Amino acid sequence: MNEDDFSGGERGKHKAAEFNLSIYLEPDVAAFLQKVAIKKGVEVATVVNDWLRKDMAFIETFIQE
Repeated sequence: MNEDDFSGGERGKHKAAEFNLSIYLEPDVAAFLQKVAIKKGVEVATVVNDWLRKDMAFIETFIQE
């Protein structure tokens, strides 16, 4: 079995890496968001991100410990 050599690696090098989260929407929700995006001339992701940013304080009330 081959072993990996990490002797030249840097700890934490990719710590701040970003990733995209895929979310699957019900067809009626996706259709609604698509209509809004078309009317605003933006991507659906922009509509969703703007919507969630506006409601973050509300959403945080559900995750308070």
